Amino acid sequence: MTDFRVLLTALTDAELEFIIVGGAAATAHGASRLTEDLDIVYRRAAENLRHLVAALKDYAPYPRGAPLGLPFCWEERTIANGLNFTLTTTHGDLDILGEITGGGGYEQLLPHTVVLKLFGVECRCLSVSRLIEVKRAAGRPKDYDAIAELEAIQEERDR
Repeated sequence: MTDFRVLLTALTDAELEFIIVGGAAATAHGASRLTEDLDIVYRRAAENLRHLVAALKDYAPYPRGAPLGLPFCWEERTIANGLNFTLTTTHGDLDILGEITGGGGYEQLLPHTVVLKLFGVECRCLSVSRLIEVKRAAGRPKDYDAIAELEAIQEERDR
């Protein structure tokens, strides 16, 4: 089980620039569906990569689903040479994404965020309307029900 409080605190304490997306963002906006991982889009600037490495170094990040013993070094170069990582940590599953389908990267998503207080920590979350758009663009069957619920939340807020 993912400890969202610990992971969010670690990311914010390290001054990482990131945006919560996916199921965690939907839940933060009031969706009833629970998610088992934390999905974030991170800013890919060199200084931010240092913050990301520092934030997770004590939590043994490792590629989720990879065989144990696979050589994996959690360092800036690893992140710079990749883009999206699905990780397991000592505090649960975390997807760190350089970009998302239908939304782009951190800079493209930033204008479509809101600041929410989650587990006592202020975090940027993708807005409901933009979350609907990126879930629609992803086109995954699991997102269809989530889209319907997010549209209901958006309609309620618009009233």
